[in-house]
Amino acid sequence: MQKRNLTFWQMWNLSFGFFGVQIAYSLQSANISRIFATLGADPHNLSYFWILPPLMGIIVQPVIGALSDRTWCRFGRRIPYLFVGALISVLVMCLLPNAGSFHMAVGGAMIFGLISLMFLDTSINVAMQPFKMLVGDMVNEEQKGTAYSIQSFLCNAGSLVGYLFPFIFAALGIANTAPEGVIPDSVIYSFYVGAAILILCVIYTTVKVKEMPPKEYAEFHGLAETPSGKQEKVGVFRLLVRAPKAFWTVGLVQFFCWAAFMYMWTYSNGAIAANCWGTSDVSSAGYQAAGNWVGVVFAVQAVGSIIWATVLPRFRSHKLAYAVSLLVGAAGFISVMFVHDRYLLFASYFLIGFAWAAMLALPFTILTNSLKGDHMGTYLGLFNGTICLPQIVAALCGGFLLKLTGGSQPMMLAIAGILLVLGAAAVSAVKEKKE
Repeated sequence: MQKRNLTFWQMWNLSFGFFGVQIAYSLQSANISRIFATLGADPHNLSYFWILPPLMGIIVQPVIGALSDRTWCRFGRRIPYLFVGALISVLVMCLLPNAGSFHMAVGGAMIFGLISLMFLDTSINVAMQPFKMLVGDMVNEEQKGTAYSIQSFLCNAGSLVGYLFPFIFAALGIANTAPEGVIPDSVIYSFYVGAAILILCVIYTTVKVKEMPPKEYAEFHGLAETPSGKQEKVGVFRLLVRAPKAFWTVGLVQFFCWAAFMYMWTYSNGAIAANCWGTSDVSSAGYQAAGNWVGVVFAVQAVGSIIWATVLPRFRSHKLAYAVSLLVGAAGFISVMFVHDRYLLFASYFLIGFAWAAMLALPFTILTNSLKGDHMGTYLGLFNGTICLPQIVAALCGGFLLKLTGGSQPMMLAIAGILLVLGAAAVSAVKEKKE
């Protein structure tokens, strides 16, 4: 079967819902440390709160991948899962930032926040993974790089919006401080608006995208069996043994990259508060102002990612683009330790955006081009382990490393830079070929 080309707008529609999902994800990643610090968490224990999101991802995404590989109904294979995940995300986004508003004791508020975080990241993972699978399912090899670049653009655009929400609401006069143990209204309203945008974007993709029926899918991917539940049933461990070399080599690069960004999400608030506001008091106006500034610099990172995503297709080699991007991002991370002017941080986080753009587009381009159509969802779900596992390891080691640095959160970002250098070196092991 001739593998047809999709128009730009068809590829855009495949990933448009990702814009809303990423708003939810960016609100979570930019504000979780701030939320739990406000609720009373010790800075040395902040990294432990970050174990839940990747732990949920490593459990949920392979399951969603395997189930959706065997699913076919009138709404498609992947779309039912992303829609249900989005609905649950909306509900939990309205609950999480209110963890400190129900007049519970500190321990009770912390437990409520942890349970909400667990459900939020589980539902985000359920909604997020199908978008990656849709590209793998419906786009031919020649266009996958472009399709994942479009997805990367929408992802970063969503990040830009989500990161800026608390800053914008504070600028509009919505309270950015609150009684001790209570999350400021600027953060709460950000989650509310993000939830509304999420469901609207997912509805758009649900209406616009029509997935291939089983017979057409099998022909498109050159499969002997249809993907409607009659395909060969293979255990997860057997699939891992069969996995192409790209699965493991790109996974090694992923390990260093995602550990680095885990430390960025965990320690940027404390690092910026210490370096630019000279405070570590989480109840102070300076610390909360630094929390808003984290959203601003993360938005600058998203701008850097959007711009760099347009440059990546110009590289002849995916490996060269990957390595260069990670090294530039490493320079951005290390520079944060030396910056004490909040506006100079724009340059640092802009460079970090180069690494983020490569991480969103290149691993999935390299991997899906090395896979056949059968078990695509399961493999992408398993590949998510190369995103989640390093975050879990980094979270477990975060408190120990913070003690080694004398409690310096800016130093933790320098460690993130070193991890990206190691990731760039690991790119040399990646082999690009159809297996």
